[in-house]
Amino acid sequence: MTAPQQISCSTHEVEDSVGMNTKTPVRGGRRSMRLASIASVALLAGLLSGPGSVADEGTKPVTLAYDCGPKSGAVAATVEVSVEVPATGEVGRPMQPGPATVAVVLSRTDLDGLLPAGADAVVSTATLTVEVAQNDQSVQAQWADLGAPGTPLPPDGAVRLVHSGEVPSVTVGAPGEVRFTARELRIALRSAAALGQESESAPEPVTCEPAEGQDGRLATVSVPGGPDAETSGTPDPAEHGDSGERTDDGIMVEPEDTPAEDTDPCPVEQATGEMDRSEAPQAPPGDPTRETDVPTGGTFGCAYAVGIANVRKLNGAMIVNDPTRTPALISVMAIKHTSNRAPSAKGGAYTRLDSLGNLKLPDAESTFLTFGFQPVSAKVEFENGPMTISTGNIGSGTQRIAFSTAYFKQSLRLHDVKVNGTPLDVGSNCRTVRPYKVVLNGGAKYVNVYSGGLLEGEVDIPPFSGCETGEEDLDALFTASISGPGNLISMNQGTTCIPSSPNNLCPPTMPKMPGTDS
Repeated sequence: MTAPQQISCSTHEVEDSVGMNTKTPVRGGRRSMRLASIASVALLAGLLSGPGSVADEGTKPVTLAYDCGPKSGAVAATVEVSVEVPATGEVGRPMQPGPATVAVVLSRTDLDGLLPAGADAVVSTATLTVEVAQNDQSVQAQWADLGAPGTPLPPDGAVRLVHSGEVPSVTVGAPGEVRFTARELRIALRSAAALGQESESAPEPVTCEPAEGQDGRLATVSVPGGPDAETSGTPDPAEHGDSGERTDDGIMVEPEDTPAEDTDPCPVEQATGEMDRSEAPQAPPGDPTRETDVPTGGTFGCAYAVGIANVRKLNGAMIVNDPTRTPALISVMAIKHTSNRAPSAKGGAYTRLDSLGNLKLPDAESTFLTFGFQPVSAKVEFENGPMTISTGNIGSGTQRIAFSTAYFKQSLRLHDVKVNGTPLDVGSNCRTVRPYKVVLNGGAKYVNVYSGGLLEGEVDIPPFSGCETGEEDLDALFTASISGPGNLISMNQGTTCIPSSPNNLCPPTMPKMPGTDS
Protein backbone atom coordinates (compact mmCIF):
# COMPACT_ATOMS: atom_id res chain seq x y z
CA MET A 1 0.00 0.00 0.00
CA THR A 2 1.54 3.28 -1.02
CA ALA A 3 1.36 6.27 1.29
CA PRO A 4 -1.53 8.68 0.68
CA GLN A 5 -0.73 11.43 -1.80
CA GLN A 6 -1.27 15.14 -1.32
CA ILE A 7 -4.63 16.42 -2.48
CA SER A 8 -4.36 19.68 -4.40
CA CYS A 9 -6.96 22.37 -3.88
CA SER A 10 -7.36 25.63 -5.77
CA THR A 11 -7.11 28.05 -2.86
CA HIS A 12 -6.43 25.89 0.18
CA GLU A 13 -3.81 23.37 1.15
CA VAL A 14 -3.83 20.19 3.22
CA GLU A 15 -0.96 20.21 5.70
CA ASP A 16 0.70 17.26 7.40
CA SER A 17 -0.66 16.88 10.93
CA VAL A 18 -1.79 20.50 11.17
CA GLY A 19 -5.29 20.39 9.71
CA MET A 20 -6.11 22.88 6.98
CA ASN A 21 -4.20 26.06 6.14
CA THR A 22 -6.61 28.35 4.34
CA LYS A 23 -5.30 30.97 1.89
CA THR A 24 -8.58 32.67 1.08
CA PRO A 25 -8.77 36.17 2.63
CA VAL A 26 -11.29 36.40 5.46
CA ARG A 27 -12.79 39.57 6.83
CA GLY A 28 -13.26 40.14 10.51
CA GLY A 29 -11.23 40.06 13.67
CA ARG A 30 -8.63 37.56 14.80
CA ARG A 31 -11.19 35.71 16.93
CA SER A 32 -13.43 35.11 13.89
CA MET A 33 -10.52 33.74 11.90
CA ARG A 34 -9.47 31.43 14.71
CA LEU A 35 -12.94 30.05 15.20
CA ALA A 36 -13.48 29.51 11.48
CA SER A 37 -10.28 27.46 11.34
CA ILE A 38 -11.30 25.41 14.37
CA ALA A 39 -14.67 24.67 12.80
CA SER A 40 -13.17 23.57 9.50
CA VAL A 41 -10.85 21.13 11.23
CA ALA A 42 -13.76 19.74 13.22
CA LEU A 43 -15.69 18.97 10.06
CA LEU A 44 -12.74 17.44 8.29
CA ALA A 45 -11.90 15.22 11.23
CA GLY A 46 -15.56 14.41 11.82
CA LEU A 47 -16.41 12.81 8.51
CA LEU A 48 -15.53 9.21 9.38
CA SER A 49 -11.90 10.07 10.09
CA GLY A 50 -9.07 10.97 12.34
CA PRO A 51 -6.59 13.74 11.49
CA GLY A 52 -5.10 13.59 7.99
CA SER A 53 -1.61 13.64 6.54
CA VAL A 54 0.15 13.96 3.25
CA ALA A 55 3.11 12.09 1.84
CA ASP A 56 5.19 11.80 -1.27
CA GLU A 57 4.03 9.64 -4.14
CA GLY A 58 5.28 6.10 -4.39
CA THR A 59 7.71 4.80 -6.96
CA LYS A 60 6.58 4.13 -10.50
CA PRO A 61 5.60 0.49 -11.08
CA VAL A 62 7.79 -2.00 -12.90
CA THR A 63 5.77 -3.73 -15.63
CA LEU A 64 6.49 -7.42 -16.28
CA ALA A 65 5.03 -10.15 -18.49
CA TYR A 66 3.97 -13.37 -16.73
CA ASP A 67 2.54 -16.73 -17.81
CA CYS A 68 -0.12 -18.10 -15.44
CA GLY A 69 -1.45 -21.64 -15.06
CA PRO A 70 -0.11 -24.98 -16.32
CA LYS A 71 2.42 -24.79 -19.15
CA SER A 72 0.06 -26.65 -21.46
CA GLY A 73 -2.57 -23.94 -21.12
CA ALA A 74 -0.79 -20.91 -19.69
CA VAL A 75 -2.46 -17.52 -20.05
CA ALA A 76 -0.66 -14.22 -20.41
CA ALA A 77 -0.78 -11.67 -17.59
CA THR A 78 0.70 -8.23 -17.15
CA VAL A 79 2.07 -7.67 -13.64
CA GLU A 80 2.89 -4.21 -12.30
CA VAL A 81 4.94 -4.12 -9.10
CA SER A 82 5.40 -0.91 -7.14
CA VAL A 83 7.43 -0.71 -3.93
CA GLU A 84 9.42 1.95 -2.13
CA VAL A 85 12.90 0.99 -0.92
CA PRO A 86 15.52 2.98 0.99
CA ALA A 87 18.07 4.77 -1.18
CA THR A 88 20.88 3.29 0.92
CA GLY A 89 21.26 0.70 3.65
CA GLU A 90 23.64 -0.16 6.46
CA VAL A 91 25.40 -3.41 7.23
CA GLY A 92 23.65 -5.27 10.04
CA ARG A 93 20.60 -2.98 10.12
CA PRO A 94 17.16 -3.94 8.73
CA MET A 95 16.06 -2.31 5.48
CA GLN A 96 12.27 -2.04 5.21
CA PRO A 97 10.79 -2.02 1.69
CA GLY A 98 7.17 -1.29 1.05
CA PRO A 99 4.35 -1.29 1.42
CA ALA A 100 4.13 -3.07 -1.92
CA THR A 101 1.49 -3.05 -4.64
CA VAL A 102 1.17 -5.92 -7.13
CA ALA A 103 -1.37 -5.28 -9.90
CA VAL A 104 -2.26 -8.26 -12.09
CA VAL A 105 -3.98 -7.61 -15.42
CA LEU A 106 -5.76 -10.53 -17.12
CA SER A 107 -8.26 -10.68 -19.93
CA ARG A 108 -11.84 -11.42 -18.92
CA THR A 109 -11.81 -14.47 -21.18
CA ASP A 110 -8.73 -15.93 -19.47
CA LEU A 111 -10.06 -15.10 -16.02
CA ASP A 112 -13.30 -16.97 -16.72
CA GLY A 113 -11.31 -20.19 -16.91
CA LEU A 114 -9.91 -19.62 -13.42
CA LEU A 115 -13.19 -18.79 -11.62
CA PRO A 116 -16.45 -20.62 -10.90
CA ALA A 117 -19.06 -20.29 -13.63
CA GLY A 118 -21.30 -17.27 -13.32
CA ALA A 119 -18.94 -15.17 -11.18
CA ASP A 120 -19.55 -11.46 -11.68
CA ALA A 121 -16.94 -10.17 -9.22
CA VAL A 122 -13.62 -11.50 -7.96
CA VAL A 123 -11.59 -11.16 -4.75
CA SER A 124 -7.97 -12.26 -4.70
CA THR A 125 -4.78 -12.49 -2.66
CA ALA A 126 -1.27 -12.65 -4.09
CA THR A 127 2.10 -13.94 -2.90
CA LEU A 128 5.15 -12.76 -4.83
CA THR A 129 8.50 -14.49 -4.41
CA VAL A 130 11.24 -11.87 -4.52
CA GLU A 131 14.89 -12.83 -4.88
CA VAL A 132 17.11 -10.68 -2.66
CA ALA A 133 20.70 -10.86 -3.90
CA GLN A 134 23.98 -9.27 -2.89
CA ASN A 135 27.39 -10.01 -4.32
CA ASP A 136 27.24 -13.77 -5.07
CA GLN A 137 24.64 -14.61 -2.44
CA SER A 138 20.83 -14.65 -2.55
CA VAL A 139 17.74 -15.60 -0.55
CA GLN A 140 14.03 -15.89 -1.41
CA ALA A 141 11.66 -13.45 0.32
CA GLN A 142 7.92 -14.09 0.36
CA TRP A 143 5.76 -11.00 -0.10
CA ALA A 144 2.77 -12.96 1.14
CA ASP A 145 -0.98 -12.42 1.49
CA LEU A 146 -1.20 -9.17 -0.43
CA GLY A 147 -4.93 -8.50 -0.59
CA ALA A 148 -7.06 -7.05 -3.37
CA PRO A 149 -10.57 -5.67 -2.79
CA GLY A 150 -13.56 -6.93 -4.69
CA THR A 151 -13.35 -6.17 -8.40
CA PRO A 152 -16.43 -6.23 -10.65
CA LEU A 153 -15.93 -8.22 -13.85
CA PRO A 154 -16.72 -6.39 -17.10
CA PRO A 155 -18.41 -8.29 -19.94
CA ASP A 156 -15.12 -8.27 -21.86
CA GLY A 157 -11.74 -6.59 -21.98
CA ALA A 158 -9.06 -6.49 -19.29
CA VAL A 159 -9.52 -7.04 -15.55
CA ARG A 160 -7.09 -5.31 -13.17
CA LEU A 161 -6.60 -6.87 -9.70
CA VAL A 162 -4.64 -4.55 -7.41
CA HIS A 163 -3.04 -6.28 -4.39
CA SER A 164 -1.23 -4.44 -1.62
CA GLY A 165 0.28 -5.03 1.80
CA GLU A 166 3.33 -4.98 4.03
CA VAL A 167 6.48 -6.93 3.09
CA PRO A 168 9.42 -8.34 5.11
CA SER A 169 12.52 -6.38 6.02
CA VAL A 170 15.97 -7.36 4.78
CA THR A 171 19.27 -7.31 6.70
CA VAL A 172 22.66 -7.90 5.08
CA GLY A 173 26.01 -8.65 6.68
CA ALA A 174 28.31 -7.09 4.11
CA PRO A 175 28.57 -3.98 1.91
CA GLY A 176 27.50 -4.14 -1.71
CA GLU A 177 24.49 -3.50 -3.93
CA VAL A 178 21.30 -5.33 -2.85
CA ARG A 179 19.04 -6.35 -5.75
CA PHE A 180 15.31 -7.14 -5.51
CA THR A 181 14.01 -9.31 -8.39
CA ALA A 182 10.46 -10.61 -8.96
CA ARG A 183 10.15 -14.38 -9.39
CA GLU A 184 7.15 -16.73 -8.95
CA LEU A 185 3.72 -15.21 -8.34
CA ARG A 186 0.83 -17.14 -6.80
CA ILE A 187 -2.72 -15.77 -6.93
CA ALA A 188 -5.68 -17.14 -4.97
CA LEU A 189 -8.86 -16.21 -6.87
CA ARG A 190 -12.39 -16.58 -5.57
CA SER A 191 -15.79 -15.40 -6.60
CA ALA A 192 -16.90 -12.48 -4.43
CA ALA A 193 -20.20 -14.27 -3.89
CA ALA A 194 -18.37 -17.14 -2.12
CA LEU A 195 -16.93 -14.96 0.63
CA GLY A 196 -18.37 -15.70 4.04
CA GLN A 197 -19.67 -19.13 3.04
CA GLU A 198 -18.31 -21.61 5.53
CA SER A 199 -18.90 -24.54 3.20
CA GLU A 200 -16.74 -23.09 0.46
CA SER A 201 -13.29 -24.70 0.31
CA ALA A 202 -10.18 -22.55 0.01
CA PRO A 203 -9.26 -21.86 -3.62
CA GLU A 204 -6.24 -23.49 -5.25
CA PRO A 205 -3.69 -20.76 -6.03
CA VAL A 206 -2.80 -20.08 -9.65
CA THR A 207 0.96 -20.14 -10.21
CA CYS A 208 2.51 -17.56 -12.53
CA GLU A 209 6.10 -17.45 -13.78
CA PRO A 210 7.94 -14.57 -15.47
CA ALA A 211 7.67 -14.88 -19.23
CA GLU A 212 10.78 -15.80 -21.17
CA GLY A 213 13.19 -12.91 -21.43
CA GLN A 214 11.88 -11.00 -18.41
CA ASP A 215 14.58 -9.64 -16.11
CA GLY A 216 12.25 -9.01 -13.17
CA ARG A 217 14.45 -6.37 -11.52
CA LEU A 218 12.36 -4.28 -9.12
CA ALA A 219 14.83 -2.14 -7.21
CA THR A 220 18.39 -1.86 -5.92
CA VAL A 221 19.74 -0.54 -2.62
CA SER A 222 23.33 0.55 -2.14
CA VAL A 223 24.98 -0.65 1.08
CA PRO A 224 28.28 1.22 1.37
CA GLY A 225 31.33 -0.19 3.14
CA GLY A 226 33.41 1.57 5.76
CA PRO A 227 35.76 1.03 8.65
CA ASP A 228 32.88 0.17 10.99
CA ALA A 229 31.00 -2.04 8.52
CA GLU A 230 30.61 -5.67 9.51
CA THR A 231 32.10 -7.87 6.81
CA SER A 232 31.63 -11.25 8.40
CA GLY A 233 28.74 -11.95 6.05
CA THR A 234 26.33 -12.85 8.86
CA PRO A 235 23.97 -10.39 10.61
CA ASP A 236 23.80 -10.68 14.38
CA PRO A 237 20.76 -12.89 15.11
CA ALA A 238 20.48 -11.41 18.60
CA GLU A 239 19.24 -8.16 17.05
CA HIS A 240 16.47 -9.85 15.14
CA GLY A 241 15.25 -12.72 17.29
CA ASP A 242 14.61 -16.16 15.85
CA SER A 243 11.70 -15.26 13.57
CA GLY A 244 13.68 -14.31 10.49
CA GLU A 245 14.60 -16.51 7.57
CA ARG A 246 18.39 -16.48 7.37
CA THR A 247 21.13 -18.27 5.55
CA ASP A 248 24.91 -18.52 5.95
CA ASP A 249 25.37 -16.14 3.03
CA GLY A 250 24.65 -13.15 5.25
CA ILE A 251 21.16 -12.10 4.10
CA MET A 252 18.25 -12.22 6.54
CA VAL A 253 14.57 -11.76 5.65
CA GLU A 254 12.06 -11.24 8.43
CA PRO A 255 8.80 -9.44 9.21
CA GLU A 256 9.18 -5.90 10.52
CA ASP A 257 6.94 -6.85 13.43
CA THR A 258 6.40 -10.50 14.30
CA PRO A 259 2.66 -10.92 15.01
CA ALA A 260 1.69 -12.54 18.27
CA GLU A 261 0.10 -15.96 18.09
CA ASP A 262 -3.69 -16.14 18.22
CA THR A 263 -4.09 -12.42 17.55
CA ASP A 264 -7.75 -11.47 17.23
CA PRO A 265 -8.19 -10.41 13.58
CA CYS A 266 -11.31 -8.38 14.48
CA PRO A 267 -10.64 -6.56 17.77
CA VAL A 268 -14.01 -4.80 17.74
CA GLU A 269 -17.37 -5.53 19.35
CA GLN A 270 -20.11 -7.05 17.21
CA ALA A 271 -22.26 -4.47 15.48
CA THR A 272 -25.57 -3.73 17.18
CA GLY A 273 -28.55 -1.50 16.48
CA GLU A 274 -31.47 -1.28 14.10
CA MET A 275 -31.03 -1.15 10.35
CA ASP A 276 -32.66 1.59 8.27
CA ARG A 277 -33.19 0.39 4.70
CA SER A 278 -35.00 3.52 3.52
CA GLU A 279 -32.03 4.85 1.54
CA ALA A 280 -31.51 1.64 -0.46
CA PRO A 281 -33.07 1.39 -3.94
CA GLN A 282 -36.45 -0.28 -3.60
CA ALA A 283 -38.02 -2.88 -5.88
CA PRO A 284 -39.93 -1.53 -8.90
CA PRO A 285 -43.74 -1.73 -8.61
CA GLY A 286 -45.10 -5.24 -9.07
CA ASP A 287 -45.44 -8.40 -7.03
CA PRO A 288 -44.34 -8.18 -3.38
CA THR A 289 -40.79 -9.10 -2.50
CA ARG A 290 -39.90 -11.92 -0.15
CA GLU A 291 -38.43 -10.41 3.02
CA THR A 292 -36.24 -12.68 5.17
CA ASP A 293 -34.44 -12.05 8.44
CA VAL A 294 -31.41 -14.35 8.52
CA PRO A 295 -31.85 -16.67 11.55
CA THR A 296 -28.23 -16.30 12.68
CA GLY A 297 -28.52 -12.52 12.78
CA GLY A 298 -25.75 -12.14 10.22
CA THR A 299 -22.07 -13.05 10.12
CA PHE A 300 -19.58 -11.12 12.24
CA GLY A 301 -16.63 -9.45 10.54
CA CYS A 302 -14.58 -6.27 10.31
CA ALA A 303 -13.12 -4.07 7.58
CA TYR A 304 -11.14 -0.90 6.92
CA ALA A 305 -12.43 2.08 4.95
CA VAL A 306 -10.28 5.08 4.01
CA GLY A 307 -10.93 8.12 1.88
CA ILE A 308 -11.16 11.87 1.52
CA ALA A 309 -13.65 14.51 2.65
CA ASN A 310 -14.26 17.80 0.86
CA VAL A 311 -15.36 21.04 2.52
CA ARG A 312 -17.27 22.99 -0.11
CA LYS A 313 -17.21 26.37 1.62
CA LEU A 314 -13.45 26.23 2.10
CA ASN A 315 -12.71 24.53 -1.23
CA GLY A 316 -10.45 22.08 0.60
CA ALA A 317 -10.06 18.36 1.14
CA MET A 318 -8.44 16.06 3.66
CA ILE A 319 -7.48 12.40 4.00
CA VAL A 320 -9.88 10.51 6.27
CA ASN A 321 -9.21 7.46 8.43
CA ASP A 322 -5.53 7.83 7.57
CA PRO A 323 -4.11 4.36 6.75
CA THR A 324 -0.61 5.49 7.74
CA ARG A 325 -1.70 6.12 11.34
CA THR A 326 -4.14 4.00 13.38
CA PRO A 327 -7.28 3.67 11.27
CA ALA A 328 -10.53 2.51 12.82
CA LEU A 329 -12.21 -0.77 11.93
CA ILE A 330 -15.84 -1.07 10.90
CA SER A 331 -17.63 -3.83 12.81
CA VAL A 332 -20.01 -5.69 10.49
CA MET A 333 -22.84 -8.16 10.87
CA ALA A 334 -22.95 -9.27 7.25
CA ILE A 335 -26.26 -10.10 5.57
CA LYS A 336 -28.80 -9.82 8.38
CA HIS A 337 -31.74 -9.41 6.00
CA THR A 338 -32.54 -10.27 2.39
CA SER A 339 -35.20 -9.11 -0.06
CA ASN A 340 -35.88 -11.05 -3.26
CA ARG A 341 -38.25 -11.25 -6.21
CA ALA A 342 -37.99 -13.72 -9.08
CA PRO A 343 -37.32 -12.59 -12.67
CA SER A 344 -40.64 -14.14 -13.75
CA ALA A 345 -42.66 -12.14 -11.19
CA LYS A 346 -44.52 -8.97 -12.07
CA GLY A 347 -42.09 -6.09 -11.81
CA GLY A 348 -39.06 -8.25 -12.59
CA ALA A 349 -36.08 -9.47 -10.64
CA TYR A 350 -34.93 -7.75 -7.48
CA THR A 351 -32.28 -8.78 -4.93
CA ARG A 352 -31.10 -6.82 -1.90
CA LEU A 353 -28.75 -7.93 0.88
CA ASP A 354 -28.73 -5.79 4.03
CA SER A 355 -25.88 -5.70 6.54
CA LEU A 356 -25.35 -3.80 9.78
CA GLY A 357 -22.17 -1.90 10.65
CA ASN A 358 -20.80 0.13 13.56
CA LEU A 359 -17.97 2.63 13.26
CA LYS A 360 -16.88 3.76 16.72
CA LEU A 361 -14.12 6.34 16.70
CA PRO A 362 -12.28 7.77 19.71
CA ASP A 363 -12.15 11.52 20.14
CA ALA A 364 -9.90 13.02 17.48
CA GLU A 365 -7.33 15.66 18.39
CA SER A 366 -6.13 18.08 15.74
CA THR A 367 -3.33 20.63 15.99
CA PHE A 368 -3.10 23.33 13.35
CA LEU A 369 -2.19 26.96 12.67
CA THR A 370 -4.64 29.82 12.37
CA PHE A 371 -4.29 32.78 10.04
CA GLY A 372 -2.32 34.58 12.74
CA PHE A 373 0.07 31.60 12.97
CA GLN A 374 -1.31 30.75 16.39
CA PRO A 375 -1.18 27.00 17.20
CA VAL A 376 -4.69 25.73 17.86
CA SER A 377 -5.79 22.30 19.07
CA ALA A 378 -9.29 20.89 19.31
CA LYS A 379 -10.83 17.55 20.24
CA VAL A 380 -13.79 16.22 18.31
CA GLU A 381 -16.34 13.74 19.65
CA PHE A 382 -18.28 11.70 17.09
CA GLU A 383 -21.67 10.13 17.63
CA ASN A 384 -22.26 7.67 14.81
CA GLY A 385 -25.52 5.81 14.49
CA PRO A 386 -25.83 2.25 13.18
CA MET A 387 -24.73 1.88 9.56
CA THR A 388 -26.93 0.04 7.05
CA ILE A 389 -25.08 -1.41 4.05
CA SER A 390 -27.33 -2.58 1.22
CA THR A 391 -26.15 -4.21 -2.01
CA GLY A 392 -28.06 -5.92 -4.79
CA ASN A 393 -29.45 -5.86 -8.31
CA ILE A 394 -32.56 -4.66 -10.10
CA GLY A 395 -33.54 -6.54 -13.24
CA SER A 396 -31.84 -9.50 -14.88
CA GLY A 397 -29.65 -10.36 -17.83
CA THR A 398 -28.45 -7.41 -19.87
CA GLN A 399 -30.98 -5.18 -18.05
CA ARG A 400 -29.53 -5.88 -14.62
CA ILE A 401 -28.40 -2.81 -12.67
CA ALA A 402 -26.21 -3.20 -9.58
CA PHE A 403 -26.62 -0.92 -6.57
CA SER A 404 -24.84 -0.38 -3.26
CA THR A 405 -25.63 2.05 -0.46
CA ALA A 406 -24.16 2.75 2.98
CA TYR A 407 -26.25 4.95 5.25
CA PHE A 408 -25.98 6.24 8.81
CA LYS A 409 -26.45 9.38 10.89
CA GLN A 410 -23.71 11.33 12.61
CA SER A 411 -23.46 14.19 15.10
CA LEU A 412 -20.39 16.29 15.81
CA ARG A 413 -19.24 17.95 19.05
CA LEU A 414 -16.21 20.18 19.68
CA HIS A 415 -14.43 20.42 23.03
CA ASP A 416 -11.05 21.09 24.66
CA VAL A 417 -10.21 23.88 22.23
CA LYS A 418 -6.91 25.66 22.90
CA VAL A 419 -5.30 28.67 21.19
CA ASN A 420 -1.53 28.86 21.68
CA GLY A 421 -1.98 26.59 24.70
CA THR A 422 -4.65 28.78 26.27
CA PRO A 423 -8.09 27.14 26.63
CA LEU A 424 -10.88 28.63 24.54
CA ASP A 425 -14.12 27.66 26.24
CA VAL A 426 -16.74 26.72 23.64
CA GLY A 427 -19.04 25.10 26.18
CA SER A 428 -19.78 21.44 26.85
CA ASN A 429 -22.49 21.16 24.21
CA CYS A 430 -21.00 22.75 21.08
CA ARG A 431 -22.45 20.47 18.43
CA THR A 432 -24.55 20.19 15.31
CA VAL A 433 -28.17 20.97 16.13
CA ARG A 434 -29.24 17.52 14.94
CA PRO A 435 -27.73 14.35 13.48
CA TYR A 436 -27.10 14.60 9.75
CA LYS A 437 -27.42 11.95 7.08
CA VAL A 438 -24.39 10.31 5.52
CA VAL A 439 -25.51 8.43 2.39
CA LEU A 440 -22.81 6.86 0.20
CA ASN A 441 -23.47 5.06 -3.10
CA GLY A 442 -21.18 2.83 -5.12
CA GLY A 443 -23.21 1.13 -7.85
CA ALA A 444 -21.19 -1.78 -9.22
CA LYS A 445 -17.92 -0.35 -7.87
CA TYR A 446 -18.86 -1.55 -4.39
CA VAL A 447 -19.25 -5.28 -4.99
CA ASN A 448 -20.72 -6.44 -1.67
CA VAL A 449 -20.07 -6.11 2.05
CA TYR A 450 -17.48 -8.92 1.94
CA SER A 451 -15.32 -7.64 -0.90
CA GLY A 452 -15.82 -3.89 -0.47
CA GLY A 453 -15.16 -1.17 -3.01
CA LEU A 454 -15.68 2.54 -3.61
CA LEU A 455 -18.57 4.54 -2.11
CA GLU A 456 -19.26 8.25 -2.62
CA GLY A 457 -21.83 10.81 -1.54
CA GLU A 458 -22.46 14.35 -0.35
CA VAL A 459 -23.46 15.46 3.14
CA ASP A 460 -25.44 18.46 4.32
CA ILE A 461 -24.03 19.72 7.62
CA PRO A 462 -26.67 21.37 9.84
CA PRO A 463 -26.07 24.53 11.88
CA PHE A 464 -24.20 24.47 15.20
CA SER A 465 -25.65 25.30 18.60
CA GLY A 466 -24.49 25.42 22.20
CA CYS A 467 -21.14 27.01 21.29
CA GLU A 468 -20.58 29.70 23.91
CA THR A 469 -17.64 31.44 25.54
CA GLY A 470 -18.64 33.60 28.47
CA GLU A 471 -21.51 35.75 27.29
CA GLU A 472 -20.56 35.45 23.60
CA ASP A 473 -22.57 33.16 21.31
CA LEU A 474 -20.25 31.46 18.78
CA ASP A 475 -22.89 29.41 16.96
CA ALA A 476 -23.01 31.74 13.96
CA LEU A 477 -19.26 31.54 13.38
CA PHE A 478 -19.21 27.74 13.33
CA THR A 479 -22.31 27.60 11.16
CA ALA A 480 -20.92 30.12 8.68
CA SER A 481 -17.64 28.20 8.44
CA ILE A 482 -18.83 24.71 7.63
CA SER A 483 -22.62 24.19 7.63
CA GLY A 484 -24.41 23.59 4.35
CA PRO A 485 -24.79 21.09 1.50
CA GLY A 486 -22.42 19.76 -1.15
CA ASN A 487 -19.60 18.34 0.99
CA LEU A 488 -18.26 15.34 -0.95
CA ILE A 489 -17.08 12.16 0.76
CA SER A 490 -15.26 9.41 -1.13
CA MET A 491 -14.50 6.20 0.80
CA ASN A 492 -12.89 2.94 -0.28
CA GLN A 493 -13.58 -0.21 1.77
CA GLY A 494 -11.21 -3.16 1.77
CA THR A 495 -12.16 -6.80 2.04
CA THR A 496 -14.02 -7.87 5.17
CA CYS A 497 -12.39 -10.33 7.55
CA ILE A 498 -14.83 -13.07 8.62
CA PRO A 499 -13.08 -14.96 11.47
CA SER A 500 -15.56 -17.88 11.41
CA SER A 501 -15.10 -18.64 7.70
CA PRO A 502 -12.26 -20.61 6.06
CA ASN A 503 -12.34 -18.00 3.28
CA ASN A 504 -11.98 -15.27 5.85
CA LEU A 505 -9.41 -12.94 4.21
CA CYS A 506 -8.07 -12.15 7.68
CA PRO A 507 -6.69 -9.80 8.76
CA PRO A 508 -8.83 -7.28 6.85
CA THR A 509 -7.04 -5.66 3.92
CA MET A 510 -6.17 -1.99 3.89
CA PRO A 511 -7.70 -0.45 0.74
CA LYS A 512 -6.12 2.12 -1.55
CA MET A 513 -6.99 5.76 -1.20
CA PRO A 514 -9.70 6.82 -3.67
CA GLY A 515 -8.17 8.23 -6.83
CA THR A 516 -5.02 6.07 -6.72
CA ASP A 517 -4.65 3.27 -9.23
CA SER A 518 -1.21 1.84 -8.64
